[in-house]
Amino acid sequence: MSQDYSGLSRRRFLGHSALFGGGLLLGSGLLAGCDADNSSAPGTVASDQPRYGGRLRLGILDGNQSGNLDAHKPIGSGIVRGFALYSKLWEWDEQMQPRLALAEFAEPNADASGWTLRLRQGLEFHHGKSIDADDLIFSIRRLTDPQLASPYAALLHWVDRDNLVRLDERTVRLSFREGRSYMPLAETWVNFGGIVPVDYHPVTNPVGAGPYKLKSFTPGQRSLFTRFDNYYKDGQPYADELEIIDFKDQVARLAALRSGQIDMANVMPTEQLQVLQRDPRVRLLKSVTGNWLSFDMNLDKPPFNDPRVRQAFRLLADREELVRRALNGQGRVANDLYAPSDPTFNHSLGPRPHDPQRAAQLLKEAGQENLELELVTTPGPALTSALVLAEQAKRIGVTLKVRQVDLATFQGPQRNDWTLSTGGSIGAPFLASAIHTDAPFAVSNKTHFNDPQFSEVFLAAMAQPDLQRRTALVHQAQQIQYERGGMLIWATPICWTASPPAWAAPGKNSRCSAPGVSKGCGSTTAPDPPPDRRSWLASEGARKSTASLQALFAGKPAPTEHSCDSI
Repeated sequence: MSQDYSGLSRRRFLGHSALFGGGLLLGSGLLAGCDADNSSAPGTVASDQPRYGGRLRLGILDGNQSGNLDAHKPIGSGIVRGFALYSKLWEWDEQMQPRLALAEFAEPNADASGWTLRLRQGLEFHHGKSIDADDLIFSIRRLTDPQLASPYAALLHWVDRDNLVRLDERTVRLSFREGRSYMPLAETWVNFGGIVPVDYHPVTNPVGAGPYKLKSFTPGQRSLFTRFDNYYKDGQPYADELEIIDFKDQVARLAALRSGQIDMANVMPTEQLQVLQRDPRVRLLKSVTGNWLSFDMNLDKPPFNDPRVRQAFRLLADREELVRRALNGQGRVANDLYAPSDPTFNHSLGPRPHDPQRAAQLLKEAGQENLELELVTTPGPALTSALVLAEQAKRIGVTLKVRQVDLATFQGPQRNDWTLSTGGSIGAPFLASAIHTDAPFAVSNKTHFNDPQFSEVFLAAMAQPDLQRRTALVHQAQQIQYERGGMLIWATPICWTASPPAWAAPGKNSRCSAPGVSKGCGSTTAPDPPPDRRSWLASEGARKSTASLQALFAGKPAPTEHSCDSI
């Protein structure tokens, strides 16, 4: 059923000084924020002047085909809509470090056992209410409410929700349960910590402080947003309207792009790149990402409860072949660890060798010769990677029976029971990634990794304010993951975004930076589009960020639990 929200208040308590921002990213893997190069592409027109107006139509894949508007419990494409509707205390910068957004001040005390948070002055919600400390407290308590059962509540697991102190109209002090210290609060909160008013309701009053306010929403089909004139970032957004259109498969979405029904489609399948590159109706933009792709081994079940079997699988995998065949070469080999661009990363742990002989020996020692397992996966590159791994495993006598399921099934609760499945996530700093994947109280621990030594070292790193000492602890934690973790992380993929050439960003070449990754992707641009409903795409913001939809939101994208091919 379609819901109309066009009657929301448009009062302006703050004046026309702030418009739009936040960071956008979804299970679609739109990761790169782009910096302008100094050189212009031949035959193009460079413009540094923003152009306002029009509607941007974004086509996304949503296997769930339902979604919602909940700021703290998003379902499916609700994650994307959330970045349009809601703003947070922090956002990601180009180097995937948290920077202040709605917060004016946010710092821990000396031992990180508590934080003081102060909101910017003059902030406003979509319905005109000023944002104050009561809204901040309400938002924290709602996110961590056991009745809501948000899957992201674990990100703030140690926050003492019953001991939030209102210091003044804009300032709140929070502390942590069990006397914990918690250094990476910003890194872990930045994704799903939308600030909402005390009268918030995700159905009857889906109000936030994001760059766009909701006009209409039809679950599983589309949502329409209008520009929030009192957004806290000056001069933004550029588009008057944002329309997010849900597609169940790539074929329908690509057809819509080619026919002009949408203006942008993220995460194009690599197996179609050569065809798309020859299609004059499509312009592709490349993003080198911090995403990672994996095979997730369930440590709660045999045979992966034996670390020798886990090591055997990591050694039998020919990662170069996986990148070449599953990603058509559009990726870089990984070595079973995430967050390689984090300053605390343990670079002494070199690439994992492809050693099928050693893998076979380990399986023999574990009594798992002639092993037969089911490998569950989804369509697209994930399926291809599963088939390639099955071929590689067969060479040493291991039979992997590949079973393909749709995205809705794959993202459902039954995934936790599978012995072996494809997986992946978005790039983020190490501690934040661990809280998502395999640390104590992880949001999405598909491998059921629960190592007491790792937990002890990880918690010590969380509480360590000194970077050098924290780095040493992270190195210990990664050594444990490398030796006996549950993920076979085989690649970081390159992502491609498609748009009609007439609407691609004009002017200059661009260098794209992705969360957790150094700069490094190029994109040339198309001629200046006419000043019609898509004129926003000719703006400075679009030119800098088209590949990742960063132009939609002034900040940089934040990680989610999905990877570049939505697995």
